[in-house]
Amino acid sequence: MRVLSHRTSKECRAPAGKQIKRMSMSFSAVSVPSSVSRPSYLCSSAYQFSFGAPANYFRSGSGGRVVLHGGPLHLCRKFCGLKQWILENLHRQHQRKLGPTNEYKSIKNQFKDHSTDQSGSTLSHEDDVSADSNDQTSKITSELEESSLPSSQPHASVTEPTTSVESPSMPQTHSSKFLVECGEEPSLCIAVIGATGELARRKIFPALFALYYSGFLPENVSIFGYSRKNMTDEDLRSMIASTLTCRVDHQENCGDKMDVFLSRTHYINGGYDNREGMSKLNVLMKQFEGKSEANRIFYLSVPQEALINVACSLADNAQTLKGWNRVIIEKPFGFDVLSSHRLTQSLRSKFEEKQIYRIDHLLGRNLIENLTVLRFANLVFEPLWSRTYIRNVQVILSEDLGVQAGRYFDGYGIIRDIVHSHILQTIALLAMETPISLDGEDIRNEKAKLLRSVRKLEPSDVILGQYKGSTRDKVDLFMNSLTPTYFAAALYIDNARWDGVPFLIKAGMGLIQHRVEIRIQFHRVPGNLYRERMGHNIDLATNELILRDTPDEAILVRVNNKIPGLGFKLDSPELNLLYKDKYNVEVPDSYEHLLLDVINGDNHLFLRSDELAAAWNILTPILNEIDKKNIAPELYELGGRGPVGAYYLWAKHGVRWAED
Repeated sequence: MRVLSHRTSKECRAPAGKQIKRMSMSFSAVSVPSSVSRPSYLCSSAYQFSFGAPANYFRSGSGGRVVLHGGPLHLCRKFCGLKQWILENLHRQHQRKLGPTNEYKSIKNQFKDHSTDQSGSTLSHEDDVSADSNDQTSKITSELEESSLPSSQPHASVTEPTTSVESPSMPQTHSSKFLVECGEEPSLCIAVIGATGELARRKIFPALFALYYSGFLPENVSIFGYSRKNMTDEDLRSMIASTLTCRVDHQENCGDKMDVFLSRTHYINGGYDNREGMSKLNVLMKQFEGKSEANRIFYLSVPQEALINVACSLADNAQTLKGWNRVIIEKPFGFDVLSSHRLTQSLRSKFEEKQIYRIDHLLGRNLIENLTVLRFANLVFEPLWSRTYIRNVQVILSEDLGVQAGRYFDGYGIIRDIVHSHILQTIALLAMETPISLDGEDIRNEKAKLLRSVRKLEPSDVILGQYKGSTRDKVDLFMNSLTPTYFAAALYIDNARWDGVPFLIKAGMGLIQHRVEIRIQFHRVPGNLYRERMGHNIDLATNELILRDTPDEAILVRVNNKIPGLGFKLDSPELNLLYKDKYNVEVPDSYEHLLLDVINGDNHLFLRSDELAAAWNILTPILNEIDKKNIAPELYELGGRGPVGAYYLWAKHGVRWAED
C-alpha cells in the first residue's frame, strides 16, 4: 500500500520501475476557484494517493481521476479526515498482520506531538517555509509506509508525483503545517474600547452588524465592548440592539442574524486600571479563539487625553501572538505638529506603522474611493489631468444646521477637525501621481509626496469664519471666541503637473445647505469661435467636471451645446450620472467601508505618520497666526453662505464661486 507523497515547490521526480500491483485510486489535481482568497494557513500542494478509500471522500472526475470540490476550508477538512482514515487503516493492518508494535505507536505520537507544537506556537507568514519541516514530513511518511507492510513482502517505495500539473489553478505550497493543523479558519476578535460612547453606539456597532449581516465578517467572529461602566453582556446587547438595522435592499433573515450577532457580543468592565482591564480582555478573547490562528482589531473610541494610556496598556497586555493585531485611532490626531509628533512616537514605540489605522470617516465615502477609479481607469480624463487643461480645482464641504460640532470641537476647530485630514487627503488622492500598484503602501507613498509638494499657506490666502449662534437657534455652542467654524483657502502645489493651478478649499459649519463635492474647471477654449454667442460672461462656457457626494451622489460634466430651435443660441447643460437612478443599491455607511478595509488590511484611506506630518507642515503657519491672535474669524449668519471675505479670495485667484 502506498501512502501520500507531499509535493513541495521544488521539482519532484518519480522513481523508475515502480509498479502498482493492487487496485488503486489516485488524484493529482484539486479543483479550487482561482478567485478564492486563501488564508496563509491553508494547504495548497498537489498530492497523489494510491489506496482503497471510501467513496464519500471524492467525486468522480474525467479520465478516471477523482476530484475534490469545494472551497479551501472544505478541502482542508477533507484532507484531515483522509489523514485520520489512513492512520486508522494502518493501525488495523498492524493488528491483523503484525500485531501492535512500539514502532507504530511511536510514529503516531510523532503526529500528535507535531500537531500540538504547531497549534500552540505563533503562526508564521505565508512565505515562511522550513526545509526541516518538509524533511520531517517525508521521513514520517516513509516510516508509515514501511511499517504498514508485512516483513515477508518487499518494501514498496513511496511514489513521488511528477512535475506536471494538470490544473492551471493548482495552488502552491506555502507551509507543511497543513498536515497537522486543518479545518479551522482564523478567528477574528474585534474590541471596541469606549463601547458605551455615542460614536460606538451610533456608528461602530451598527457598522459591524451591517458587515456581519452582509457576510463580510467570518462566522467565528467575536465582538467585545470595553468601558469603565458596570454592565453585563445583556446590558450591552440591549444598548446597541436599538441601533442595528438591516439592509433595505435585502432584509431576509434579519432578526435571526441580529440575534446571532448579539450573542457574539460580550462586555468587559475595564475599570480605572487599563493594564488590568486589558489583561482581562486578553483572557476572555483567548477563550473564544481556541488553538487556531487568531487575529484581533482594537477600535480606540476614547478621548484624546486617554489615548496613549489605553494604547500602551493594550499593546503590553492584549495583543495576540497567533496572528495579526490592528489598532484603529480616531481623529483628531494631535492638537498641533508637536503634540501629533509625540502621539506618533508613543504609538510607534508599541506598534508597527502597518498596525496603526488612523481613521477619518469622511474618507470612507464613495466619492473618495471613486477618485482613483475616475483618474486611472478612464482614458478620457487622465491626459487632461494637469495644469495644461485644468484651470482650478474646488473642494467644498459645507454642513448645515443639522450637523453639530463634536464635543472636542472647542479648541480644535474646523482646521484640525476637517481640513487637516479629510480635505488634504482628498486633494492628495485627486492630484497625486500614478502609483505603481493599488497596494495601500504604494498609494500612500504618492499621497505623501504630493502633500510634501504643497506650498505652506500664507495668511493672505486664508479666510476664517465663525457663525453667530444663540440659544434660540437650538445649536450647541462649544466654541470660544477664536475657534473657527469656517475655513477658506487657496493652496498651490509646487510640482510640474500642478504648477500655478489654485486648489480652493471651502469647509464650513452652520451654512445654508449640506454639500460635499469636488469641482474641476477646465481652461477656456483658445480662440473660441462661439465666444460671441456665449453672452457677456465667457466663464459660462468653461467645461467642468463635478464629483458630488451630497446632496444626491452624482458625476456631472458641463459641456457647451446648441439649444434646439431655429436660432443659434448656446447653453452649458450638465451630463449627469445620478447614482440613485442608475444603481438600485443602498450605499453603505462610511464606517462599514473603512472597517472592512481594516479587516482586509487595505490601508490606502488611512493616514500614515509621514502624511500626518506633511499635513501639519502645511497648516502650521496659519495655526501659529491664530494662536498669536493675528487672525480673527469673520462672523457670519447661522444658516447663511459664510464670510463675505471668501468671495474676495475667490476673485483674487480668478475663480467664480461654484454656486454663482
